[in-house]
Amino acid sequence: MEIQWIAHSCFLLKDSKGKKLLTDPFDETVGYNTFQGDVDIVTTSHTHFDHCYTEKIKYKHLINTVGSYNLFEINIEGIPSYHDKVQGAKRGKNIIFIIEMDRYRICHLGDIGYVLTENELKKLGNIDILLIPIGGNFTIDGREAAKLAKAINSHIVIPMHYKTSCLTFELEGLDQFLKYMKNGKRVKSNTLNIENKLSNYNVVTILNFT
Repeated sequence: MEIQWIAHSCFLLKDSKGKKLLTDPFDETVGYNTFQGDVDIVTTSHTHFDHCYTEKIKYKHLINTVGSYNLFEINIEGIPSYHDKVQGAKRGKNIIFIIEMDRYRICHLGDIGYVLTENELKKLGNIDILLIPIGGNFTIDGREAAKLAKAINSHIVIPMHYKTSCLTFELEGLDQFLKYMKNGKRVKSNTLNIENKLSNYNVVTILNFT
């Protein structure tokens, strides 16, 4: 399968049969080039402008609610969570998506605003690839993200939702997260191809944005 980081919290996942799933597309005010193209499925974790902009996307199915779905032989589980530390009172609800594609389990945490409880972690199950926000301010910060990533214990950890030269609002950069994770491998591409069985754990992989 192929994971392409569009930017921010938006990833294009493509399976071995060519089916495409797009996560959390953003609008032009975020500072990056918006995604424009055809996909089979779009998932949105919540209704903020930097996570649910679909106007220029051609898609067959939009998933923006919790529940279990099976589309194009892709299993998708939407798990309820919160955008803040006060059960949504400040910023509302958030959906965690578990996506099973080509036998890999990908977890997109959306704009998670707190470190998950033990019971919530159990609901995630075993995760191969974790897409985790690290920028603080609106989500967990680098220290909290490292704590959560280690608790989930996926094979690959891809940071998202952090400060870059293009982003138009203030977030933390990569430094704090990498400090606590104590590793980080930068890929000189926006795309990661995964074909083999994964064996190592908590390998931080940093993609370039489109």
